Amino acid sequence: MECLFCSIAAGEIPSEIFHEDEFCVAFNDINPQGPVHFLVIPKKHISSIADITEVDQEILGHMLKVIAILANDKGLNENGYRVVSNVGKDGQQTVPHLHFHVIGGRSMTWPPG
Repeated sequence: MECLFCSIAAGEIPSEIFHEDEFCVAFNDINPQGPVHFLVIPKKHISSIADITEVDQEILGHMLKVIAILANDKGLNENGYRVVSNVGKDGQQTVPHLHFHVIGGRSMTWPPG
């Protein structure tokens, strides 16, 4: 089975990638839930948070730092933003590749869906 996000990270599927480094890529969500909504995914295939291993710690720490930098670059630090990672069917994970949604530019409600 082909992985959509692996194909995006490899440049095989066009997307609005605005950050790429050795560990991850960031691109705009195709169905934005706010004025700013982007995804940060690891280049390495990891199915979800539930599948992270000790070997992946460097990648995950790096991804969180990238999220902070990109959110700041997009002007989200002043009012805040939400970082979400869905896990499994009940968590509404639709692509089985670890990804973080970064959503901002509007007030968030709680509880989420």
